[in-house]
Amino acid sequence: MRFKRSRLLLAVPVALMWVGCSLPPEKPLSRQDLARTNIYRIYQIDDAPEAVLNALNHSGEVVIEGFYRQRPVYIKLLATSEGIEVSHYNR
Repeated sequence: MRFKRSRLLLAVPVALMWVGCSLPPEKPLSRQDLARTNIYRIYQIDDAPEAVLNALNHSGEVVIEGFYRQRPVYIKLLATSEGIEVSHYNR
């Protein structure tokens, strides 16, 4: 009984870590998918769109540096089944 409980206690954090990891999208994202987010209109970003797409298609998630209304921010892009989810955080 004790052995089963300790295995369960170990398995739960491992499963949560595995679920929390980002995975590449099932269908590769296109430049049109990135254009729909309007990030290059809203934010000032130095990274090329091709580099951002490559990172998204490789790992499913990317964090880039940019500026929003003259403030430095981190922009997080997450590839989901519905498209690209965008959020930003202050640096």
